[in-house]
Amino acid sequence: MRIGAHVRMDSDPIGYGEQLGADVVQLFVVDPQSWDKPVPHPATEQILASPIDVVVHSSYQINVASTNNRLRMPSRNAVALQARAAADIGAFGLVVHGGHVRSDEEMEAGFVNWRKLFERQQDKGGFAVPILIENTAGGNHAMARHFDTIARLWDAVGEYGAGFCLDTCHAWAGGEDLVGVVERIRAITGRIDLVHLNSSRDAFDSGADRHANFASGTIDPELLAEVCRTADAPVVLETPAEGMAEDLAYLREHIG
Repeated sequence: MRIGAHVRMDSDPIGYGEQLGADVVQLFVVDPQSWDKPVPHPATEQILASPIDVVVHSSYQINVASTNNRLRMPSRNAVALQARAAADIGAFGLVVHGGHVRSDEEMEAGFVNWRKLFERQQDKGGFAVPILIENTAGGNHAMARHFDTIARLWDAVGEYGAGFCLDTCHAWAGGEDLVGVVERIRAITGRIDLVHLNSSRDAFDSGADRHANFASGTIDPELLAEVCRTADAPVVLETPAEGMAEDLAYLREHIG
């Protein structure tokens, strides 16, 4: 089992990962709040030479489900560019949030837009790395908050080899019980490619995406360890930096 963390020091992701004793690190290849195009990572050679696995998280403003052309079109382009940049540093995938639409009436269009992302890229030879769709915490018109909606999304994109990233904070805050969550999501997607193992600052079904360390969060740490044990996938912590080392130590102690 490979366990690691999202690195806050993107200029030296391997060095930070080594400090944590991580087996895997997650990083951004652009400012996550921007539409910047990726540039070659300054530590590319070190990243490629390291035994630490790497996964890339896409920028936050991407929303390929949107019915707004001014958001959807640059989102599609950003996914392709960031997937290429992820491949250039040897990453095993690009995590992309499920996104949302503005009303119940637009939900079907959102699923179609996700399908078009893969259809259009397939005509160009496919993405440079697998796209790992991540479940999200909030929103009444989200593509990937509730598992019944994720099932509709997978009907649209599953045949294109889409991967899945399970975020425990997002599932909890989104109103999905974490007991048996691995089996439930596998029954829908057939796979879990990555786990974001985070506790939550907020109550169950709050809709709030606010991560917490295991000791201070509202999710039972043993339940988080059980997800880690059963997922059979790389695990990345996105918990606050000041308690991340303790979170890693807890996992290593409790997943044997």
